Amino acid sequence: MDIVAQFSEWGYIGLFIASFISGTVLPLCSEAVLIFLVSAGYDTAIALSVATIGNSLGGATCYYLGRLGKLSWIEKYLKIKPEKLNKGTRFVQKGPGAVVAFLSFLPIWGELIIVALGYMRANVLTTNISMLLGKFIRYVCVIKGVEFFM
Repeated sequence: MDIVAQFSEWGYIGLFIASFISGTVLPLCSEAVLIFLVSAGYDTAIALSVATIGNSLGGATCYYLGRLGKLSWIEKYLKIKPEKLNKGTRFVQKGPGAVVAFLSFLPIWGELIIVALGYMRANVLTTNISMLLGKFIRYVCVIKGVEFFM
């Protein structure tokens, strides 16, 4: 049995766990679990909320790990090389600051942006609200796609 089916068997709890893990630097496709549940008739508003909250909390974990500021930990546990973190930090500094957390839904780059924001000690509230909005909109698009094809 594949991992998506296993998480899907646990319903909303499985979706929350999959979304949380996906929000960190660990690779997992929470969208597939969301699609499976919505297709199976689970309530879309609850599934949207669970996925958004779980994924945002996973992203917040990355933010706070970056905020610890220990480059050796970031490299060892998050598998982000210092040169990539510096690149992410430069990108954030050139852009709109903590609002760039909106892009945290992007694969690979999203986690790097969030870790860089934490490392830079960007505004926690702005970072988390921007990240939450980006992840929410991504999941809304996934659900609309499922509804379109059903």
